[in-house]
Amino acid sequence: MLLTAAAQMCAAAQADTAFDADRLWVNAGFYSAHFDTHKDLRNANPGLGLEYRLNEDWSATVGHFTNSDNAPSNYIGAYYQPWVLGGIKWGVVAGAFNGYPKAFNGSWFPAVLPVASVERGHWGLNVALVPPLKDRLYGAVSFQLKFRFQD
Repeated sequence: MLLTAAAQMCAAAQADTAFDADRLWVNAGFYSAHFDTHKDLRNANPGLGLEYRLNEDWSATVGHFTNSDNAPSNYIGAYYQPWVLGGIKWGVVAGAFNGYPKAFNGSWFPAVLPVASVERGHWGLNVALVPPLKDRLYGAVSFQLKFRFQD
């Protein structure tokens, strides 16, 4: 399902342009540095995610991971990062998540998060700020290491 959704998303976004493997990033989930360290939350959030760079400002993303509540989660969204300062891309990631038991009974919900990205050669890093949402979601700084298979 994850790969099918990613393939359809990339195909739709790139209808006029051939798929370029150099634009595809793969990640193994997130590491979340939670603000509430006393709540026994899971910081390591392993999974599998894909990000496809559509152009200099936009990327599409989809993935699956084990969330901070130790439950399976999925996401789909888009990065919009029009600003570059000091070699770092700045902007937001907007999309939808599911799987958080205390947030909307585990159902899908929208999110817009500020994000910064560094991409050098085969390696990249996305850093997002996740604000707390009452007792539903826990605030954190989220780190996502990514890799691409380029020539």
